[in-house]
Amino acid sequence: MHSAHTALRATFQTARLPVMAAPMFLVSGPELVCASLSAGIVGTYAAPNARNVEALDAALSQIGAHAAECAGVPWALNMIVHRSYDRFEAEMALVERYRPGIVTTALGSPRRVLDRVHAYGGLVMADVISPALARKAIEAGVDGLLLVTNGAGGHTGQYHPFAFLAEVREFWDGPIGLAGAISTGSQIRAAQLLGADFAVIGTRLIATPESMVSDQYRDLLVSSRMEDLTMSSAVSGVPANWLKPTLESAGFTAEQLKAEARIDFSGDIVAAPKAWKDVWSAGHGVGAVRRVAPVREVVEELEREYLACLRKEQGDISALARRHADRSVTA
Repeated sequence: MHSAHTALRATFQTARLPVMAAPMFLVSGPELVCASLSAGIVGTYAAPNARNVEALDAALSQIGAHAAECAGVPWALNMIVHRSYDRFEAEMALVERYRPGIVTTALGSPRRVLDRVHAYGGLVMADVISPALARKAIEAGVDGLLLVTNGAGGHTGQYHPFAFLAEVREFWDGPIGLAGAISTGSQIRAAQLLGADFAVIGTRLIATPESMVSDQYRDLLVSSRMEDLTMSSAVSGVPANWLKPTLESAGFTAEQLKAEARIDFSGDIVAAPKAWKDVWSAGHGVGAVRRVAPVREVVEELEREYLACLRKEQGDISALARRHADRSVTA
């Protein structure tokens, strides 16, 4: 087996849960990443969340220092590799300085980071939304895939997780993380049973005190269900699920939401008056967000649910074995 595949799988096998906290734009700050690491899951920082390179330097320093205290749980950095993102080279220099154990790429080819991350021993995973993009990422040399499926929040896919994962498994036996509407411990286990190595959880972690969002955003999540979402590419240029009240407040009409905005990640995308700053996203798993709670409590609940699934499986296997034994005796 490929050594990088073994190392990446070992990361999630030794973590408290086979979970990666999603790198959510304008949501995942250093506090959320550090809280995720403290809770025993892989935390991921979205590089564009720092408004400039100096702020990114400070954020990565903070996360790196905290990660050193959380032995055995690595941290990840998510990078936009789209050609319009003009901060790429400056961010890449910081990657080489702080050396996150995992680098994930979005909205472009992972080739831009592979050699430089591999040079210091890091692992690279690529966000993909189709089997075709999965094949391209594999050909580029990634160590793992993050399948973004239908129902994800700020960057969603179009394919059902069952079918998407099954098709990719036909040509890829390396590590896979499944993203999209995963908000409970039973869903984490279901992702594994489908063939994923770990789950990527985003929406469930937005309504935590450690996230970067406002209290109004947290409260809206608690009161929302998946019918309160609208999928559109008109806001950021990429398909995403948005909370309807924020679309209405921002003045989007039904006709406008059918349009597709041009992808543009140039300039200061945090401070600039982009539409996505006032329109909030959530995945189809938003119904599982029933209260505002710290990351530690969320992970504890996920763990209880996950372990309950394992115990039920053990009971089902024992019951099945007894039925087969009884049939053998009476045969």
